[in-house]
Amino acid sequence: MERTFREQLFVLLLSLSVLKGDCRYMENNEISKDELYSFFNSELKRETPEELMFRRPLRCLDMIAVEGRFTFTAERPQLSCAAFFIAEPNEVITVDYDGVDIDCSGGDFITVFDGWVMKGEKFPSSQDHPLPLYERYVDYCDSGSLRRSVRSSQNVAMVFFRVHNPGSTFTLTVTKHINPFPCNVISQSPEGAYTMVIPQQHRNCSFSIIYPVEIDISEFSLGQINHFTKRSRPACAETGDFVQLLGGNGIDTSKLLPITDLCVSFTGPTHLKVGCDNTVVRVVSSGKFVSRVSFSYRLLDSQELQTIKLNNVEDFCFNN
Repeated sequence: MERTFREQLFVLLLSLSVLKGDCRYMENNEISKDELYSFFNSELKRETPEELMFRRPLRCLDMIAVEGRFTFTAERPQLSCAAFFIAEPNEVITVDYDGVDIDCSGGDFITVFDGWVMKGEKFPSSQDHPLPLYERYVDYCDSGSLRRSVRSSQNVAMVFFRVHNPGSTFTLTVTKHINPFPCNVISQSPEGAYTMVIPQQHRNCSFSIIYPVEIDISEFSLGQINHFTKRSRPACAETGDFVQLLGGNGIDTSKLLPITDLCVSFTGPTHLKVGCDNTVVRVVSSGKFVSRVSFSYRLLDSQELQTIKLNNVEDFCFNN
């Protein structure tokens, strides 16, 4: 594998598919790859008081992982801009508009999207998000003062914007809030451990790891298996409650390929190495039971990736 998914993330931004399916190419800018990567691991202290709030300019192409106030001021027309926001797995993001001075009637817009969009793909997928797609876009020019604050449903959100006139400006205030029942998550880190719980809700939840990793599923419990005898147990998809492990090179889970399905409750480790740009643990829940899956993950080293490549697993990751 030549690139991790995080590297491809910024390459894909160059052909970002933006608002309502229109494809536009990102403008050239002065953001370095290292600057963007640094946002994932920033340890800037969060402060609530207004005078201590973190502030910096917002760039046309930006990645933000901290709370703060971010101001964009156009020095020239910027026709295809996007800012990606990411929080911890157990957090959601609120984006507030402030000091907006753009020409809506002249074609300018600022649109918050509940999730991420890249190269025509969306996270969470339409199958996994609680809102219909049209409700996930909130356009400032359409809503104005009626909707000056937008909260995400998961730990990622993004803002598309276009301005034509030099001097046009706006400010976004980004805050984070604890989510007691996280569902769809993109991990900031290539290593970690997580437990996903769905408390008797009819929904699908995904944990997306944008790195090639080894997954160790240590425990999961789906509840429904006690209702089936060993001889009558149906296929996983027929039970209505199961865990999927998916892999591929995009962010839309509905377009990733299934590696394995798990639907028999157990305690004990299951190790799987996935050399894909994106590795996803997905829980499908009927809402009749409390579903729970615990897993840990670590980044595969170059030797492990080479072994996967020699075993032709790379075709699985890239030819989907």
